[in-house]
Parts: sequence; structure tokens; C-alpha cells
Amino acid sequence: MELMDKLTILTDAAKYDVACTSSGAQRGGKAGGIGSAVACGICHSFASDGRCISLLKVLMSNDCVYDCAYCVNRRSNGTPRASFTARELADLTMQFYRRNYIEGLFLSSAVVKNPDFTSEQMLRTLTILREEYRFGGYIHVKAIPGADPRLIEAAGLLADRMSVNIELPSQQSLRLLAPQKNRDGILKPMHQISQGIAERKSDLVRYRRAPRFVPAGQSTQMIIGATPDSDYQILSLTAGLYKKYALKRVFFSAYMPVVAGNNLPALGTRPPLLREHRLYQADWLLRFYRFDVSEIIDPKHPNLNPLIDPKCNWALHHPEHFPVEVNRAPYDLLLRVPGIGVRSAGRIMEARRVHSLDFDTLKKIGVVLKRAQYFITCRGRSALKAHYSTEGILRGLLSDRSLAMLPGQGEQLSLFAVGDEDLKRCIGP
Repeated sequence: MELMDKLTILTDAAKYDVACTSSGAQRGGKAGGIGSAVACGICHSFASDGRCISLLKVLMSNDCVYDCAYCVNRRSNGTPRASFTARELADLTMQFYRRNYIEGLFLSSAVVKNPDFTSEQMLRTLTILREEYRFGGYIHVKAIPGADPRLIEAAGLLADRMSVNIELPSQQSLRLLAPQKNRDGILKPMHQISQGIAERKSDLVRYRRAPRFVPAGQSTQMIIGATPDSDYQILSLTAGLYKKYALKRVFFSAYMPVVAGNNLPALGTRPPLLREHRLYQADWLLRFYRFDVSEIIDPKHPNLNPLIDPKCNWALHHPEHFPVEVNRAPYDLLLRVPGIGVRSAGRIMEARRVHSLDFDTLKKIGVVLKRAQYFITCRGRSALKAHYSTEGILRGLLSDRSLAMLPGQGEQLSLFAVGDEDLKRCIGP
């Protein structure tokens, strides 16, 4: 098979792995123009200084021995198969880099023959890049559950970031759709990587030239909507992974019904993109806003509200904390106010040391007053001309077209499309 044919197959097969940031654009090149964004195998990540860097996103192989029901590369699916050799992929990466197409590599793979064989091929690719070509660019590589720990250790010394896909939120879901995988087998390499990162950090304190191990940390991915797992289960697992394994990021992937199966959503079913969006918002609250899972969601209400974001939902259900006086409120309480982010909360803390803040100043600082106005006061005064009930606040929030979405469709929501029953479901009895 020609190298370009392999590249076309294996970059297309890699598009369902979302453990990195990607534009998802499908804009083709035109005559007389420059560049194309169609099936190019390029994804994007971010450097520590905030720069967006382009990565070649590709599989080592899609010739998988597993038969996971949700996967387009499963053994029983009649998809075209291809595999790179380590030399082919390393050379291809360098050619892309020298042409300034990419700045790094995102490497994953289906399980070929067995986990050890697959990991050896990926490790060989990294070794050629790092030691033969002296490639210093960013490399994100997937650890294969079930591989020898020595292979994972060796890969961690060459890669910048590693990830182990947890795939589905529960053991029951794995048993249903991926019976050849188990949760303990997935968590074992995740634990090894976590321990390796912690040990190497302590070594660096004592020995300046100690080798670095996965310096950019590790991440994971969960598929959303392929199984009946609730948002509560997903967020509880997410919080546990952050706490136990110190993950940099948990990625959520709305299941795309691309293969048929008895236990899968029907072909043609809309992917749950809005649900994925709400989970990312909740994940943000866990990581940066000092929320606990129990504050965002609970077993009695196991799914996130589709009409409004989790932070607004929390504020509506806790009126006892509001309104917040921005000139006196502690930082943790400012973070709970819809429309005030981490940066704007920090700017408020800095600015009010010098002078008292008003609404014009808050707007300049970056506070989104369309949302925050219902929950704050400045110098004892509200920006609103009248008092709003919880239902009135909800209607006001839903009229903000940047906030409101139609459940299950990913479309913006008109205020006039919201009935009384929708409002009751949002604010509870």
C-alpha cells in the first residue's frame, strides 16, 4: 500500500480520539487559494505559554484484535486496514515538520496482535524521532492497557504527555460493549504513569539532570451517550480520576453512531453534543472553581440541566448566597457568581484594594453583567430596576442567547420556546 493511502486511512481512523484539542473543520482547499482543512490529520494542542501548536494526529495501525462494539476500528467491522512501520511514521513526521505543517505528534493505535507488540512499535517510532532525528517537538502518545510496564516506562521517558483512555464510565458498560477490556486493566497503567510523574518530580528536586517522565502530565477520554450511564456517574468518576491520578484533563467524547450494534444507539441518532458541552462546563467547575460533585449534581437528579449551564443552575438553587457584594465578598464566593470567571474574580480582588468598584468598572474588568447582574450588588446597589423571582431570573438567563441551548440539538434557544413546564423542571418544585 502506498504511504499516502496509509496516511489517509490512519488519520481518518484517529479522528474519534478527542484527547487533544481540534478544530474539527471540514473546509476544503480552492483553486488559487492556500491550505485545506479536510481529513488532513492535523489537530491542535496548547503549549505552557498559551501558544496553539499543530500536531500530526494518526494511528500506528487500525488493524485491531479487539471487537469493541462502539469502535469503527473493531475487528468485525469491514473498514480498510493499514499499518505504519516505525520507520515510515518517524520519517513522515519529520517530513511534515520540515515543511512547517506541524510542531509535534499525537500517536495512538489499535491493538495489533497484542498490547506488547503494539507498544513496541510505538516505542520504536518515538526512539527514532528522539534519538536518531533529535526531534525536540511535542509528542503525545497513548499507553496501551495490558502492555508490559517496562514499555510504558520507556515511552514515558520519550513522550511529553501520555494518556490511557478509560473509554466507558463503568465496568458494567465495558462488559456490555467492550468485554475484552476491564476497568482494572485500564487503571493499572494510569496508576503507573501517575506514580512515575510523582517520583520523577521528587528526583528533579534533588538531581537537576534527572530524566523527565511525561512532563506534560497524563489525560484520558470517556465516550458519552453510548451507554445509559448518568452524568452523576461520569462526574463522580472524573473527580476521582483527578484526585487519585492527578490527571491534567478528562476529555468527553459524544458518541457518534457510525456502527450498528444491538446495544448501541441507532444509526442516525443525533450525537449528544449538548450533553458533552454541559459535562465540560461541569468539569471546569471541578478543576478551577472549587466545586464538589455533590454541589453540581446528586443521585436524586443524576443528569445535568440541559437548559442552563451548571454554575447558573447551582446559583438558582442556592438563593441564600445572593446577592453578593463584590466590594467585600471573599474570592471563593466571587467564583460562584455566574458571569464572574477565574480571571475576573482575581481582577476584582486586585482592583478593590485601590478603590471601590461600580458596574462600569466590573464590565471593563471582564465580568459578564448579563448574567452577574441578578446575583451581585455594587456599593449596596443592584443593577436591576426591580426585584426578580427565581423564575424571572431564569427567564432572563435564558434570554441570553450565548447561554441557552435547545436540549439534544446544540442549537440556541429562544426565550419564547421555553414553557412553564421547562422552567419548573429547571428550578424544581
